[in-house]
Amino acid sequence: MITFFNDSHQAHAPEFEFFRGERVPCFETPARAEYVKSSLTSRGHVLRSPQMDSRTVLARVHAPRYLAFLEHAWRDWVALEAGNDQRQPFPSVWPVRTLRSDVEPVNFIARLGLYSMDNGSPLAAGTWTAAKAGADAAASAAALLAVGGRRGEQAVFCCSRPPGHHAGPDFMGGYCFLNNAAVAAQALRDGGAARVAVLDVDYHHGNGTQSIFYDRADVLFVSLHGDPLTEYPFYLGHADETGAGEGAGFNLNLPLPAGCTAARWFDALEQACLRIAAFKGDALVVSLGLDTFAEDPISKFALQASDFSRLGERLGRLGLPTVFVLEGGYAATALGTNAVNVIEGFEGI
Repeated sequence: MITFFNDSHQAHAPEFEFFRGERVPCFETPARAEYVKSSLTSRGHVLRSPQMDSRTVLARVHAPRYLAFLEHAWRDWVALEAGNDQRQPFPSVWPVRTLRSDVEPVNFIARLGLYSMDNGSPLAAGTWTAAKAGADAAASAAALLAVGGRRGEQAVFCCSRPPGHHAGPDFMGGYCFLNNAAVAAQALRDGGAARVAVLDVDYHHGNGTQSIFYDRADVLFVSLHGDPLTEYPFYLGHADETGAGEGAGFNLNLPLPAGCTAARWFDALEQACLRIAAFKGDALVVSLGLDTFAEDPISKFALQASDFSRLGERLGRLGLPTVFVLEGGYAATALGTNAVNVIEGFEGI
């Protein structure tokens, strides 16, 4: 399977984050993608650099003022005060209920809070470069698929970071800045696919992707994830969220309790696949979170390495041109094996 990989992902390398009230080394690191790259190349998969510029698609997925802020955030932060190039900025205030979000403050930290859903997405000097390269990979993958009457690939994998599925129309969160899955889905629509399904199998609900497509009937969003009553992102991902307006009925959430078995997880996957088949879309985008792995340090599902082969095989049986986009997965040394197992299961290897 063709894989898009860009070394510029290494430019996003923040030193630390806050986890459960403590300052800790970042879980989302450059090593994650490098482990996947190593597994891919050792098993004979072809890696390419993305060729598409995703700016046009990004403008259809994210708000212009958010994109402008994110592109220039590090420059603006460094310009504020001497020594800021050695510090990581974090938001400390957010426009919660009754506060206004329509007016963009001048103060940098206030703007950072305006465009953040949490303080879990640390910025670094190369954040925009790395995130934009991931979006470029998603757009490049969509351009290669056999949709809209053109000949092309049955599947393409985007080995990119930082991940994207928590990034909403105008906010970052959960290590995510630009929503790569949404970029792929929108690029597929723009490229001739009448209907696109997005399946999110990350442990954490893809709140950003849901928000972007919630009122649309041309993109079906399906997610199986940890129950938001106890698991991040907490405030979205419930079963009663089924879409709004024209999108009513085109959003399916399958929340599962922390600690659920692989058997129960695959029951939910089957329900997801049946809904995708009934949708009769022209293409599929998979937010491939691998933090459902039993040894993941911040997640609580029980999948083993062999289960990821089974996941890939089931998705292959859907018979849809498919873009895989790497999302979470923080047992870094196992990430490559688990990712390649999905890909090779999909291809029937």
